[in-house]
Amino acid sequence: MSERIDPTQVGITDGVFFTMPPVLSRGRHELSREKVLAIHRERLMIAATELLAADGYGGVGVREITARARVSRAAFYAAFDDKNACVFAAYERFIEVLLSRLTAAVVPSATETATVNSFLMAYLSTLQLDLVAARAFHVEFESLGAAARKCRREGTIRLATLIRDAQAAISATPPAPLGDHIGGLYAVRDLVSDALDQSASPDLLGLLPVMSVWTARLLNLTR
Repeated sequence: MSERIDPTQVGITDGVFFTMPPVLSRGRHELSREKVLAIHRERLMIAATELLAADGYGGVGVREITARARVSRAAFYAAFDDKNACVFAAYERFIEVLLSRLTAAVVPSATETATVNSFLMAYLSTLQLDLVAARAFHVEFESLGAAARKCRREGTIRLATLIRDAQAAISATPPAPLGDHIGGLYAVRDLVSDALDQSASPDLLGLLPVMSVWTARLLNLTR
């Protein structure tokens, strides 16, 4: 049974996928229009992520997003065309951060197995740091429909390509096909999604040992 998180308590972890900017006071101030827009975009993406994690897509509307973000409707429409654009922008940030974290996990002198395990650790530990964003984009995001599933596929391919290319740079033999890496990531994603769906505070790093074993087999990793 899915364990819902309390919408009155839910909040992203500042500094992982998003950085919470201050609430801007009404009236004139010295910030540039570009800076104001950036602050509003960040607050709106955070609000949309929190609402998605807490209530699913049915709980995400422009009124709810602006109220939670403490941003006006006019400011919302200066930043995004509609609520979907806001949610998709937040998902893109989610993927970009994961790509950055996985890239940082590469150690050129490591073995193939150690490299893939480092990727798994980076992936799981980043999600563990912000379970709200993890739940929003691993569990609830696909309720947006075909466009969301397309974004998910594209994000998975980007992550899988990064891992495949890192394996190719280390291995003396050709790496496993990209399709194997994509399949492995889908399996990882589903295990994470199940854990997030079953508990509001899962131990995602506890999934690492079993993931390491079957990932090594799937990709024919050498030591």
